[in-house]
Amino acid sequence: MTIIAIGANVSRETSGEDVLGAWLAEAGRGQAGACFDLGVAFSTGSNGADCDLIEAHKWFNLAAARGHEEAAHCRADISEEMTAREIAEAQRRARQWLAEGRLRAA
Repeated sequence: MTIIAIGANVSRETSGEDVLGAWLAEAGRGQAGACFDLGVAFSTGSNGADCDLIEAHKWFNLAAARGHEEAAHCRADISEEMTAREIAEAQRRARQWLAEGRLRAA
């Protein structure tokens, strides 16, 4: 399957796996837009990502921490569909990502 990805400096025709890898690399460099794009991918099951609200919440949380306003709204929207335990897991994953030094906190 070929997907055209737009956002986080990824605009070439590419496979979903390549898109996610590019966004992960950009997210690792602190790009809020890439974190947001990952949140969208996981919340919708697009660009090669499985639908996973915990991962989506994690990425929206990381993007919001970098000042991405729309990410904060998306995080709130998907939170309504999640249990408290799922939200806690998403927050734990976001803290772990930050602790591993992949993305510096805002």
